[in-house]
Amino acid sequence: MPRTLNFRLAILSLLVIASTFCHGRSSNAADANRNRPNVVVILADDMGIGDLSVYNSDSKINTPHMDAFARQGLRMTDMHSPSAVCTPTRYGLLTGRYCWRTRLKSSVLFGYDTLLIDTNRMTLASMLKKHGYATGVFGKWHLGLGAGKKTDYAKPLTPGPLSVGFDTFYGIPASLDMAPHVFVEDDHVVEAPTSSVEKGNYIRYGGTGYINAGPMAPSFRHVDVLPVTTDKTVEFIEKQTAEKPFFVYVPFSAPHTPWRPTEEFKGKSQAGTYGDFTMMVDHCIGRILNAIKEQGFDDNTLVIVTSDNGSHWNQGDKKKYGHLGNMHLRGQKADIHDGGHRVPFIVRWPGMVKPDTVSDSLGCLTDVFASVAAVIGEPLPFNAGEDSYNLLPSWTENKSVRTAVVHHAGRGMFAIRRGDWKLILGLGTAGFTEPWGHIEPKPGEAAGQLYNMADDPSETTNLWLEKPEIVAELTQLLDQYKQAGRSR
Repeated sequence: MPRTLNFRLAILSLLVIASTFCHGRSSNAADANRNRPNVVVILADDMGIGDLSVYNSDSKINTPHMDAFARQGLRMTDMHSPSAVCTPTRYGLLTGRYCWRTRLKSSVLFGYDTLLIDTNRMTLASMLKKHGYATGVFGKWHLGLGAGKKTDYAKPLTPGPLSVGFDTFYGIPASLDMAPHVFVEDDHVVEAPTSSVEKGNYIRYGGTGYINAGPMAPSFRHVDVLPVTTDKTVEFIEKQTAEKPFFVYVPFSAPHTPWRPTEEFKGKSQAGTYGDFTMMVDHCIGRILNAIKEQGFDDNTLVIVTSDNGSHWNQGDKKKYGHLGNMHLRGQKADIHDGGHRVPFIVRWPGMVKPDTVSDSLGCLTDVFASVAAVIGEPLPFNAGEDSYNLLPSWTENKSVRTAVVHHAGRGMFAIRRGDWKLILGLGTAGFTEPWGHIEPKPGEAAGQLYNMADDPSETTNLWLEKPEIVAELTQLLDQYKQAGRSR
C-alpha cells in the first residue's frame, strides 16, 4: 500500500477515534462513511483501446466524455482483460479470479445458463456491502441466473446478482444478441417473454449485426437497452446520500452487436454503425459522470471506465473505414493476441490519482478487486481474489506491481506475459480471426508462439524456436499458476 494512502488511512483512524469521544457512536459512523470513497465501475462491451480518441489520435470515433475523463485521472496503456470474451472477464472483475478456474473453460454463458459465481465466494459487491456500501448493478449481467440445469424465467431468478452482494439489479440476462430478450429487475422478469424474434442479420430490426432467435418480451426493443441502463444508473446515484457510501457496477451491453444506436447518433462517426454506437456509449458515460458531479460526489468517488475485451472490428471494417479499433495490435475480440484483450482503462480518484497522467504498468481487470479492497482497508482472505493484485501503487505513485499476467482466448487457448515476453501455447488465434482453433505444428516448426512485446507489439515475429529457454521458463510459470490455484 502506498505511503500516501497509509497516511490518509492513519489520519482517518485518528479522526474516527476523536469523533467517538466528542460525538458518540452515531456521529462516528457518519464520519467514517463520509471518508470511504464511493466506487463506480463502468464496463463497456467490446470497445477497443483504439476507439477512444485519447488513446488513438487517428480514431474515426469522437469520444469527448471519455477523453475529458482521462484528463481528470490516469490512463493505463498495458491493461488486459482476463479473457478475450464477455462472461469470463465479468467473472474475473467481480471476483479477482481467473474464470478458467471455474466450470467455464472456454466461450461464454448463454441466456439460459445458471449462475457461475459461487454464492459463498467474496465479490466486489459483497466485500463493499460488508463495509456499509449500498450496491447496485445495471446493464448486461451475463453471469447466469438461477440454479440447476437451465434458467426458468417463469420463476424467481435466484441465485443471481442479489445472491452475490448486490442490493439491486436492472438489466438484461446476457448479451444483447442472446435470448431471452427481456429486462430483469432484481430477481424477476419485468415482462414475460411471450413473443419471439427470428434468427438472422439484425439489419431487419433496424441495426447491424447478428441476433439469436428466441423468446422476447412483447415491448422489448434492443435500441432501448443502453438508454435504460443509463437511466437506471443515474436514478441509483441520485438516491444516494453522503451518509452512506455506494458501489455501482455498470456493465454496458454496447458497443457489442447488434449495433443499434438511437437516431440521435446515427451517421455521427466516421466508422459506420459501430462508431455511431460507440459514440452513444461515450454519451451515456458522460451522463453518469454528470450525475456523480451534480449530486456532489465528485471529490469522494473512485471511478473506473474500461472494456471487457478488444473491439469486434475485423480487417474488412478496417479497410472500409480506415479505423483501427484495436490500434496497431494484432487480432480482435476473442483472439489470444493483444487485440483481443488489451483494453482501455481510465481511473479517476480526486486527491489520490494525479490528473492527466499515464501508466505503462502491466495490469489485469482482476486487479480491480484487490485495489478496491486496499482502498477500504479490507485484508483479502486466502480464498478470495486469488489472481488479483493491488494496483494502487501504479495509480498513485506510478510504480509497477504486476510482473506477469495470464491471457485466455475465446476458444480456451492460454498465453502468459511476463515483462517484455509473451508466450502463446498453440498456433493460430483461438478466436474470431483465422486461422481458428488449434493448429497442429508441422515437423521442425514451432509448436507455439513467442513474441517480444517491446520490440514487436504487433506480434509479427515468432521467436519460439530462437528462445527455447524463455519458452521453458514461461511454460513452467503458467503451469505453476494453474496448479497452485492462484497467481497472487
